[in-house]
Amino acid sequence: MSEEYIRLLDQALEKVPRKISSGERFEIPAPAMRTTGGRTTIYNFGEICLRLNRDDHHVLKFLSKEMATAGTLSGGRAVFQGRFKELSIRRLLDIYSHKYVICPICGRPDTKVQKEERFLFLVCEACGAKSSILPM
Repeated sequence: MSEEYIRLLDQALEKVPRKISSGERFEIPAPAMRTTGGRTTIYNFGEICLRLNRDDHHVLKFLSKEMATAGTLSGGRAVFQGRFKELSIRRLLDIYSHKYVICPICGRPDTKVQKEERFLFLVCEACGAKSSILPM
């Protein structure tokens, strides 16, 4: 092989990232909940939203609509009117992550929601895909 070919291969190899996949699984923390009277409180709501990389108000709005109840934020906690089971909240968070977090093309959670005029798009920072999503 020629020296020029080897040099070009070395140049191309330098541009390839060393670690293609982090090997980490995307996991949503289990909701730490308590039901008191007619209210359900999620104590680690801020941590969940941080892991999802989404605004607390966006996640709260989704959960409130899906559970057909009122929800409020209070210092990193979410308080919902009504009695809800942890399994129901987990399922709704999974639905939220598949709709608004996970890239439909590459399956990575490295996305952000971008608004262009009246439309919302899920933009993947890993593969560059841009998918439209329905507003809530």
